[in-house]
Amino acid sequence: MGLFKENPFGHILFLKKLLIRVLGVATHARYKRFNKLEIEGSEVIRNLPDTNVLFVSNHQTYFADVVAMFHVFNAGLKGRDDSIRNLGYLWNPKLNLYYVAAAETMKKSLLTKILAYAGSISVQRTWRSEGKDVNRQVKMSDISNIGLALTDGWVITFPQGTTTPWKPLRKGTAHIIKKYKPIVVPVVIDGFRRSFDKKGLRIKKKGILQSMVIKEPLEIDYENESTESIIEKLEYAIEQHPSFLKVIPQKELLVFEEENKMRKWRQNS
Repeated sequence: MGLFKENPFGHILFLKKLLIRVLGVATHARYKRFNKLEIEGSEVIRNLPDTNVLFVSNHQTYFADVVAMFHVFNAGLKGRDDSIRNLGYLWNPKLNLYYVAAAETMKKSLLTKILAYAGSISVQRTWRSEGKDVNRQVKMSDISNIGLALTDGWVITFPQGTTTPWKPLRKGTAHIIKKYKPIVVPVVIDGFRRSFDKKGLRIKKKGILQSMVIKEPLEIDYENESTESIIEKLEYAIEQHPSFLKVIPQKELLVFEEENKMRKWRQNS
C-alpha cells in the first residue's frame, strides 16, 4: 500500500489505519474492562466476501455502537471467536469498512470529524435537522456514496435513524438493498444505552453486560420483493418489529422512558 493511497472518498488509507489503531486502543477498555461485551456470531464475519456487504443494526448511541462493531468485525476477521481479546487485530484493520451517519452530527466537533475520517458516509437526514422535524428530499449523492462504499467494501447502517427503540425503519434502506443487491447481515445490540450516554462518548455506568449478535445473512429476492416486505424482514431480524414490544420487560421500558425524560429536562433547563 502506497503511503498516500486513497479510498474512493479521498481519505488517505495510511492515516485512516493510524486513526483506527489509536481510537481502538483508546476505546478497548470500554468493552473489555469497564463493561463486558458478549459477542455471538463471529464466524459469520469470516464467511463474508470483501465487498458489497450491508450490516443492518438497531441503534442505541451515536458512536459506541459502531466503535464496538469496528472492534468485533476486525477481531473476527483475525480469528477471534466471539472475543476482542488481544488488541493485535487492530494492527492491520479492515480499511474498507464504513458506517452511515448524519452529516450534521459528524461536523459538530473535532472528535466527530476524526471519527468521520475513520469511516463515516455522511448523509443528510430527510426527517430531522438540528433537533427539529423537517421534510426534505433524499439527496441522490448520499445514495450514490453508499453504493460507492458497498462497491469498495462493507457498510454499517442503522435504518431507524434514531437511538429511540422500536421506531419504524426508513424505507431508504430497502431501496438501497434493491438497487445495489448487497449481502444483508442483521446485527442486534443491547446494553449500550445503559452503559454510555446518548452520544456514546462518556461511560455512564460500569459493570454493564453489553451484547452483540451477528446473524446469518438474510434471504432477499432483490427483483420481486417489495420495499415493505424487506422493511418488515429487517424489523424482525434486528428485533425492532412492534411485536417485540410484547416480550420486552416492562421494567426496561420504564427505565428508557425515565432516562429520556431526564435528558429532555436537562436540554431545556
